[in-house]
Amino acid sequence: MELAIIITFCAGFAAIALEHRIRVNKAATALLTGVLCWTFLVLDGDRPTEVTDALTEHMGEIASILFFLLGAMTIVELIDAHDGFDIIQRWIRTRDIRTLLWIVSWVAFVLSAVLDNLTTTIVMVSLVRKLIPSDREKLFFAGMIVIAANAGGAWSPIGDVTTTMLWVGGQISTLGIIRNILIPSILNLLIPILGLSLVVKGRLQQQQPVQEQERSGSRDGLAVLIIGLCSLLMVPLFKQFTHLPPFMGILLGLGSMWVVTEFIHHEKDEMDRDRLSVNFALRKIDTPSILFFLGILLSVSALETGHLLQSLAAQLQEVLPGEDALVFSIGILSAIVDNVPIVAAVQGMYGLERFAQDHHFWHFIAYAAGTGGSLLIIGSAAGVAAMGMMRIEFGWYLRKIAPWALLGYVAGALWFVLS
Repeated sequence: MELAIIITFCAGFAAIALEHRIRVNKAATALLTGVLCWTFLVLDGDRPTEVTDALTEHMGEIASILFFLLGAMTIVELIDAHDGFDIIQRWIRTRDIRTLLWIVSWVAFVLSAVLDNLTTTIVMVSLVRKLIPSDREKLFFAGMIVIAANAGGAWSPIGDVTTTMLWVGGQISTLGIIRNILIPSILNLLIPILGLSLVVKGRLQQQQPVQEQERSGSRDGLAVLIIGLCSLLMVPLFKQFTHLPPFMGILLGLGSMWVVTEFIHHEKDEMDRDRLSVNFALRKIDTPSILFFLGILLSVSALETGHLLQSLAAQLQEVLPGEDALVFSIGILSAIVDNVPIVAAVQGMYGLERFAQDHHFWHFIAYAAGTGGSLLIIGSAAGVAAMGMMRIEFGWYLRKIAPWALLGYVAGALWFVLS
């Protein structure tokens, strides 16, 4: 049955990587892969009770990640429903393209650490489409936003799904990841900005001001934005002081926002109130992505329970010269395949008994998996979103953006190796 599990996992992994070619949603593939892996595992041998007990234990860990993502996505959608992100657009007034590139990149870098790289990319690309009239410059800005969003998400426990997985799993702490990954992430961003500053130049032909429409709910939008960002920022502090899992902190923030928004809109008619409610935000969140994470984590936990990941770790240790080479390779691989199953597999292969919390190995993993996806436009959720919104061609990104992304990735990796 071990061979059947391996074949099923590899086939599912391949189908996920080829999602756009085979036209099967990766969430469906991940769910089938996860269930089949556990099915083959329980049929292998005469100890079904032990397997089901292991499944129950793993589901507790998986559920903590899924509830965290559910709460964070709902908060972001609620902010967007109140036009809270329009405030960022109102702050940007420069007409110099290079200056604008630096502003947009650093805003995306910081914003993705608070929100997530996917949401940040969507917000910032939408902003660039309004500010930049030239299609050529729009593409370069979009490519830089992808790099900035992935780099910014890597140094925050809530900025990227993979860092959240490591944080929830206990491999990294809040202060540990910020202290050790911030500088490599800045290097990852800084080199591409310097490179692309040589490509884009000039001034905007026509200022594209943001039309500040008078909205009765503008103050409500600002209030919801502040409360939402504070709710996300307070999650690490909540975990630090209470020692409760992070999903409890995000649910506390969501519950608080739910009460506040219900109080703010209680006098409005039902139609207007529904569009600004948590119920509406819950309908808009990316549910297939949550189911995708569920399927992937189920698949990896099945490999871990069957001791297949431990065997793979031993073989990799013999082939590669050291852990740093392994982690660097994982970052490159994450540009081709999804980084979520890669990080989940690494968590299963190397336990905390081998590498303690905040070990160099875990921080390097967080950096490599978080930023390696920038090497290709299809290597991250942020890249896929930008590709769809701006119609970026795979080959164009490979020629114009990928070389700078690779230099930034190598620079940050060298910081880890030499420090």
